[in-house]
Amino acid sequence: MSGVSPAISRVRVALGMFGAIIVIGTIGYRLFGFSWVDAVYQTVTTITTVGFREVEPFGTAEKWFTMAIIVTGVSTALYTLTLMVQVVVEGQFREFVGRRRMDKRIAGMRGHVIVCGWGRVGRAVANDLARNGRSIVVVDIDPARLVGAPYATIVGDVTLDATLRAAGVEHAQALVAALQADAENLFVTLSSRAMNPDLFIVARARADESIGKLSRAGADRVVNPQELGAARMASFVVQPNVAEFVDVVMHERSMDFRMQEVQITPGSRLAGVSLRAANLRQGAGVLVLAVRGDDGSFTTNPDPDLILHPGNVVIAVGTADALALLDKVCA
Repeated sequence: MSGVSPAISRVRVALGMFGAIIVIGTIGYRLFGFSWVDAVYQTVTTITTVGFREVEPFGTAEKWFTMAIIVTGVSTALYTLTLMVQVVVEGQFREFVGRRRMDKRIAGMRGHVIVCGWGRVGRAVANDLARNGRSIVVVDIDPARLVGAPYATIVGDVTLDATLRAAGVEHAQALVAALQADAENLFVTLSSRAMNPDLFIVARARADESIGKLSRAGADRVVNPQELGAARMASFVVQPNVAEFVDVVMHERSMDFRMQEVQITPGSRLAGVSLRAANLRQGAGVLVLAVRGDDGSFTTNPDPDLILHPGNVVIAVGTADALALLDKVCA
């Protein structure tokens, strides 16, 4: 049967055989003159080998029939019980082995992203991160919600340090706190920041007053999905073409034209060079939209004489090949 494991199918067949023997035994004793109640009683006591006396005196035919019921009934009952135990043990063993493999896989991860909370926001974040080639570990307290999740998972209370360690927080690059309650996101932010000072934390806030608290707790970015959704809807009304262009550049994977940020490393050949001398438009085929400076501020439509320094972030638009070349040049 489609969707049913072979072990379950065997258990069903065995239960059918066991039921058939009870029916055959009942009908047989009924033909020997037993009442229906006595026939069922005699069949059950015979199959279960409880050792009660015969309900009616047995002749030769009754004895031969009873021996046949004992042999077939007891063997079928034992077979059915063995299969049921096997199904339970195999399921538990498979779950145990799967969990061990998952834990080993997570322990070997480096630079991954931890997504806390497998709700609508958590799923959307994880799927978009996966499309960008990031390794993901999802943590949720409800095991039923994690069934079928296509990523590495941890079942547990993410507000506990042990759960964060199991998710590899010490070796993670980023953490997304997408739990329902702001208090839980605040607690996760505090704990994860203490365990990994270099972790990049994005926290979800439902209330405006929680934004400042989450920032002070250590979140690098705080996002209110409701406000972002409302602003996006308004932008489609006010500037539909601009909004659609941004969507295409940021999210449309079928387009070979996208926006990307690249950080200039100390060993980059662009360090100490002006944008004019770097000639990224001709050399790499990208258009520089903005540069984030040493103080964290953005310079949009930067002057060609702007000098690039290690740690600066270049935000550019171009094709995938051009952006890959830019990444090599900046590194």
